[in-house]
Amino acid sequence: MNEVLDEYRRLLSEVDHWFSRCIARSGEHIRCAEGCSECCRGLFDITLLDAALLKEGFDRLDAFTREQVLVKCRKRLAGLLRLWPEFAHPYMLNYRPEEEWELLMPDDDETPCPLLGADGRCLVYGFRPMTCRLHGLPLVDLTGEVLHDEWCTLNYVGGDPLADAGLRGEFTKIFREEVRLFRHFSERLLGQEFRELDTFIPTALLIDFTRFDWHRFAAGFSVTP
Repeated sequence: MNEVLDEYRRLLSEVDHWFSRCIARSGEHIRCAEGCSECCRGLFDITLLDAALLKEGFDRLDAFTREQVLVKCRKRLAGLLRLWPEFAHPYMLNYRPEEEWELLMPDDDETPCPLLGADGRCLVYGFRPMTCRLHGLPLVDLTGEVLHDEWCTLNYVGGDPLADAGLRGEFTKIFREEVRLFRHFSERLLGQEFRELDTFIPTALLIDFTRFDWHRFAAGFSVTP
C-alpha cells in the first residue's frame, strides 16, 4: 500500500511542477498561490486514493486541530445525510449514478473546506488531492486537446488561457497513470481492482482505513469494477 502511495506522490509532484512552471512563465496572469483559498469552497468528489493520502496528512496534525476539523466534517456529514440518508461509511458516492451527485454539490455552496486554517492556508497542503492541485487553470494536453475548459476568474483577467500554449501539460499521460495507480491501490485495499471510487474531503477524513473490512465491502459493492 505504501508503495502505491509513494508512486502517487511522485505523480502529484509532476502536477505541482507543471503548475509552478505555468506561474513562472505567466507571471501576473496567474494569481494562484499557497494561502489563496477562493476555490476552497463547497464539495467536490475526490478518489479513494486521494482520500487515503489526505487522511495520512490529517493524522499527522495535533489532536486539538484534528478534533476542530472533525467537528466541521461531522456537521457536513449531517447535512449530506438529510439529502441522502443511506450515505454510510465508508461514504462512497458510487452507490448512485454520477448525475445524482449534483444534489449534494450545489454550485452556490460557499462552505469553506474543513481543512482550511484560520490564515486561509490548507492544513495538509502537501497531502491535498489532485483536483486541488489542478484547479484554477484549464487543462490542455500537449496535443492541444482540451480536457477541462474552465479556470479561476482571478486568473487571466481579460485574457484567454486556452490560447496560451505555455500552459499545456502531459495530462493524458498523467490521468492514465492515475487510473493505473488507483487500480493497484483498490486491489490491495479491497482485494479487487476498481477503476473509480469517490468520496468528499469531509467524509474522507471520517473514513477508518485501518480497521474497516474493505474486502467485505467490495464483495457487496454494486458498482462494476
